[in-house]
Amino acid sequence: MKKGRKYGKDMPGMMYTYFHGFEDTGAPSFSKFARRIGATLEDITRWRGHSEFDRAWRECNEIRRDYLIDNALTRRHDPSFVKFLLTTEFGMGEDEETGALEVRLEVIE
Repeated sequence: MKKGRKYGKDMPGMMYTYFHGFEDTGAPSFSKFARRIGATLEDITRWRGHSEFDRAWRECNEIRRDYLIDNALTRRHDPSFVKFLLTTEFGMGEDEETGALEVRLEVIE
């Protein structure tokens, strides 16, 4: 079986740039990034063993979360589906009894 793409020092920066500048349809994802660079999701998940890549992964996860929330607020993405994603992928504030999602907004002047 052929081995996947090898890790390079430029990978954390490439991933951050992909997520930060995402302008395609849908939402940014790790599997889309992997395909873009000719790797698999398994390859890039394995690269999390490199501390700099893991740090970039966590930051990109936050960028993705913010992207989904912003698009739900502007109704570019279905708010109910975004709620589903946030609760299943990020474990964000769903009250198990009522099914309500808690969202906090802070206004900074």
